[in-house]
Amino acid sequence: MDGKGTVATWKDKHRRMYDQATRHPFIMSIRDGAVDYSAFKRWLGQDYIFVRQFIPFTASVIIKSCKHSDEESDMQVLLSGISSLNDEISWFKTQAQNWDVHLHSLVPLQANLNYCRYLERLMEQEVDYSVAITAFWAIEAVYQESFAQCLESSARTPMELIETCQRWGNAGFGDYCVSLQRIADRCLENASSDVLSKAEEAFICVLQHEVNFWNMSSG
Repeated sequence: MDGKGTVATWKDKHRRMYDQATRHPFIMSIRDGAVDYSAFKRWLGQDYIFVRQFIPFTASVIIKSCKHSDEESDMQVLLSGISSLNDEISWFKTQAQNWDVHLHSLVPLQANLNYCRYLERLMEQEVDYSVAITAFWAIEAVYQESFAQCLESSARTPMELIETCQRWGNAGFGDYCVSLQRIADRCLENASSDVLSKAEEAFICVLQHEVNFWNMSSG
């Protein structure tokens, strides 16, 4: 693999799909200052629903880590992630009030339902820790890379969306994603061919769900 970890190799192998997920027209419209605010509000409400399902998925990854990882540092990294989710839920509620999005009356759209059902499958006991942590990393990394672009010096991101972009595009969250990637690479280093295949499939599935989620948000 020319010194690359498994994750980096897969990113190169599936570069087109990875770029579709991290450079989606919805994200680029935010970066370019041309976002349709009705699309942003749709994303905001639907992502709130998704995050509520992401919490039990995160907990399931932590449980798998307890059972199958010999590295105590895995737990520290994962706990730092789940501890931030309470703040994230509060953030969504505040933003929903600011944007007049009524969370109590929201129903998940089909792409969101499909993504949440996929998370439920990943939570099943028979899913290997290596597969789950790969998917977990991919979910976080797509948001980090997507929103980080909206904070670049050349970006024309509207001021009212800077806080949203900073939530996932900040350097601290970037470091967290790097830590997750290191965990995934370590787990995959000695994984069986069957687990490697399932982990790569999970990586691809996450990318496709992310693209579908952005498409849904764009309407």
